Amino acid sequence: MKVAVACDHGAYEYKEKVIEILKSLEHEVEDFGCYDKQSVDYPDMVYPAAKSVADGKNDCGIVLCGTGIGASITANKVKGIRCSLVSDLFTAKVTREHNDSNVLALGQRVLGESIMEEIVRTWLATPFSEDQRHKNRIEKIKSIEEKEE
Repeated sequence: MKVAVACDHGAYEYKEKVIEILKSLEHEVEDFGCYDKQSVDYPDMVYPAAKSVADGKNDCGIVLCGTGIGASITANKVKGIRCSLVSDLFTAKVTREHNDSNVLALGQRVLGESIMEEIVRTWLATPFSEDQRHKNRIEKIKSIEEKEE
């Protein structure tokens, strides 16, 4: 799988750890930055990463900032993105099973490193359920996007 990864300065350390996890699982990584702890604005990195997922250049994405909130809001502005801000294992699993989320948002300042790692592994390993009720709901989300263009 090819995974887009992006962060701001508030999550640089976790982005680097996410990349290590992805590579250990033999996923290909496209790193959209940032590349150090210098202050930057998360939309500058998160938008291109999310866009690459929406355009099919990457299979999914993981975006990070201090809380994950700004990264998730930015990613969800991109048509076709279903980004979920996750802080627990149940949500990591359900957002894939029910919502077929294609971008995961995480906050370095609100998650311990071990739970962050477990969330990433769980999210990546959980497939979409393919239940018709969930497909119907995703189609409704898509129709909302079309109305908002």
